Amino acid sequence: MAAAFDLIAVLLGLAALFGYINHIFLKLPHTIGLVVIALAVSLGVLAADALAPGLALGDSVRGALSRIDFTEALMKGLLAFLLFAGALHVNLSEIASHKWVIGAMATIGVLISTAIVGVGSWAIFQAVGVPVSFAYCLVFGALISPTDPVAVLSILKQVAVPKSLEAKIAGESLFNDGVGVVVFAILAAIATGADGADISPGSAAMLFLAEAVGGAVLGLAAGWIAFLAMRSLDEHNIEVIITLALVTVSYAVAQKLHFSGLIAVVVAGLLIGNHGSRLAMSDKTREHIDGFWSLIDEILNSVLFMLIGFEVIAITFAANILTAAVLAIPLALAARFVAVAVPISILRFRLTFSPGAIPILTWGGLRGGISVALALSLPPTPEREILLAATYAVVIFSIIVQGLTMARVVRRYEDA
Repeated sequence: MAAAFDLIAVLLGLAALFGYINHIFLKLPHTIGLVVIALAVSLGVLAADALAPGLALGDSVRGALSRIDFTEALMKGLLAFLLFAGALHVNLSEIASHKWVIGAMATIGVLISTAIVGVGSWAIFQAVGVPVSFAYCLVFGALISPTDPVAVLSILKQVAVPKSLEAKIAGESLFNDGVGVVVFAILAAIATGADGADISPGSAAMLFLAEAVGGAVLGLAAGWIAFLAMRSLDEHNIEVIITLALVTVSYAVAQKLHFSGLIAVVVAGLLIGNHGSRLAMSDKTREHIDGFWSLIDEILNSVLFMLIGFEVIAITFAANILTAAVLAIPLALAARFVAVAVPISILRFRLTFSPGAIPILTWGGLRGGISVALALSLPPTPEREILLAATYAVVIFSIIVQGLTMARVVRRYEDA
């Protein structure tokens, strides 16, 4: 217990320090600033190790990071709270008005991107002499294809995107991670040989439907129970606790039933943030719930993005692996472009889209902690180290370069 408390103290202390440095000196968007500073510290540690190996700073930092199971912390902890906090502030009517686009990009788009990245990364790895099987390349496609809702929603707070496009970007990011995690689980089981013989296209489709639909139904049911409880009283402290219980209980039950806990908390958050906010909360309660979840969102975001910056210390820097990782960046962008363009081109016959919808949605498809967590969850094989390096390159480029230039891309098409 004492060790866990010390670790939390270090993480929050560093988040506060880095946040202060960014606010006073760098003045970057908060989450991007934390990634940049943590990345700079990590590179400084690696440089010190190269110049003075006797210091063994890298080993010390790796030892500290090894005490944090990034995959467990994110996928079974931070992410549920972050997704609920994000969904609370998403306009459900806007999401519903773009349901066909969001649904197509969150499902068909993820599958298209997975296939393109899988084939393209196999060609890249073969060209640079990195031994990765085609099955593992498809796993890489699955883990890098979903946009990260935490990164996306964080950037949308800073950038004035047209309302229709904002709804599409936010809605897709909230749902495609649940889809991507299911696809990743299926492909990873095949690649690693875990129950691979039992996985057929039919059983994979049934697993996908059970996870996604089951998660949505569970989230709706749990959210409705919470809504009825909140409507029956007017005590903001208890209602805040009800929302906190809604996240933890619905996610835990989803895990036990093998449903998507991510989709469950998103659906519950959308219901409470829209229906519940209008019909079950007083102004005072709404103010307290918004304040509580905004604070939770800020704290957890700070810790998550700082950890992403530190994970560079776990990367293998062999020349051919580094080359493959850099080449994965344009591949992921190209796959994202096709994954956006195909559904939109099909739906243009019945729907109207804003100017620059395809490039803005392509550039706004940020990757983040989910992709890193999925890569780290792979078993310790040579392929894992290669995929982790490629994943990290795409994520860092996405958060820093795409995140910092998103506003410029939006303005370009607004002025056109």
